Amino acid sequence: MRKWAPLTAVCLGAFMLLVDVTIVTVALPDIAADTHTGFADLQWVMDVYLLALSGLLLGAGSLADRIGRRRVYTGGLVVFALASLACGLADGPVLLIGFRAVQGIGAAAMFATTMALLSATYQGRDRAVAFGVWGAVNGAASAAGPVLGGLLSEHVGWRWIFFVNVPVSALAVLVTLRAVRESKAPRAGRFDLPGLVTFTLGSAALTYALIKVAEDGWTGTLPLTCFAVAAVAFAVFLRVETRSSHPMVDPSLFRDPVFTGIMAAALLLSIAAFSYLLYVSLWLQSARGLGPVAAGLVLMPLSLAAFVVSAAGGRFLHGRSPRVTIGTGLLLIGAGAAAQALLLDPGDGALTLLPGLVLTGLGVGASTPQLASVAMAAVPPARAGMAGGAMNTARQLGMALGIAVLGVIFHNGLQRGLGTAADLAGPLASGQGSAVAAGHPGLATAIDHGFVTGLRDTFLASAVLGLLGAALTFLLVRTPRPTTPGPVPAARTEGATPGTGPGTRPQTAPETTPTQ
Repeated sequence: MRKWAPLTAVCLGAFMLLVDVTIVTVALPDIAADTHTGFADLQWVMDVYLLALSGLLLGAGSLADRIGRRRVYTGGLVVFALASLACGLADGPVLLIGFRAVQGIGAAAMFATTMALLSATYQGRDRAVAFGVWGAVNGAASAAGPVLGGLLSEHVGWRWIFFVNVPVSALAVLVTLRAVRESKAPRAGRFDLPGLVTFTLGSAALTYALIKVAEDGWTGTLPLTCFAVAAVAFAVFLRVETRSSHPMVDPSLFRDPVFTGIMAAALLLSIAAFSYLLYVSLWLQSARGLGPVAAGLVLMPLSLAAFVVSAAGGRFLHGRSPRVTIGTGLLLIGAGAAAQALLLDPGDGALTLLPGLVLTGLGVGASTPQLASVAMAAVPPARAGMAGGAMNTARQLGMALGIAVLGVIFHNGLQRGLGTAADLAGPLASGQGSAVAAGHPGLATAIDHGFVTGLRDTFLASAVLGLLGAALTFLLVRTPRPTTPGPVPAARTEGATPGTGPGTRPQTAPETTPTQ
């Protein structure tokens, strides 16, 4: 059993950080009621974690290559544990959002190093077994998040979705220090601080602008200012990366249509398949009266379908064109969102969503496994780790941006559906549906209609984005031609790590130098 102790340490961290992407979803109404949190703040509770994770992922991997993967992983665990404790103790939205950001920083340090640690520890058949277990744990984490969040919120309180991370993190730190060897990249490049700062600033400014649009409109001063900041930050990021000899992401990779298509597919998949689940959870608990556990169970068919298809895909989809598997998967995701929009009517219950959720899960399971492998096959071997990291970043950033974009659509639809009671959209979107309905018994029908209108618009937007991703995949993605290594600048060699969502698989082993 000692041989598998490093795998245990890595899987504990991976499970926690991926569970925390989705575990908050079903706890949001309770968080809103207890901390007096508004709609925009609820979005930030989800988004700030994803932004920190996506914005720092490549930078954390680069830092780990230089100073040691075990050191960065252990530091990430400690930061994650302390931030989780602080989140559980937070008495208001500002502190909760701030500590969720710190939690995302710890998660980025963990997520960026897990695969490299396994590659440095195991060889041959043991490595294949370790990656298989690790991939299964990732899928299980995504499926378990909403249910675990529901169980903890309903029976011991929402704060325990954060408190539970503390003892698990302590165990992971102990096992890591005792069983995991240190490793570094033999030719790690310089740390790209300007690229990290400008990319993170641009992502945060863009997300903040989209969230504020729901309150201030598209022409509000603050949203417009944030859009401008985002545009400048991304422009500087592109300039920095183009001129750097050790870029975090080499812009020249996007000259290949295959790589560009895969990045677009990864981004749009996360938006279309996962970002609307926050608003479904609000509807289930605020309008349909379900508890957190029941709401979590309603969302499980998506994750379970994805997990089953992904597990079977290695056997039945092997050898298929990635354009077909990824493109068809995105078509199914778009069809699943469209089915939910078409089937949902006022007065309907949760089961109405089941066919669409299953269709979406089938699409996620079909498309996810090949995303990382195709991204890395489309670039020279020396850039494989960079390509995998970029794909992962696109997945996480896509979900963060999707929550913000779909939040604007959901809020506008909710207001339109409420009609003369549009001023109630704020409290309803903040998870206070039960209290609003109790205070306005004559508006029960309007409230139901408002939620359904908002969700329909959200589903339709997700369907369009899923179909757009499919179209770009069929247009741009071809079977990559074998590439030959060329004289490229030194870059981080961190292997790709799968993104959020079920059915992920490890792809490559990074070059490592174990040390004691």
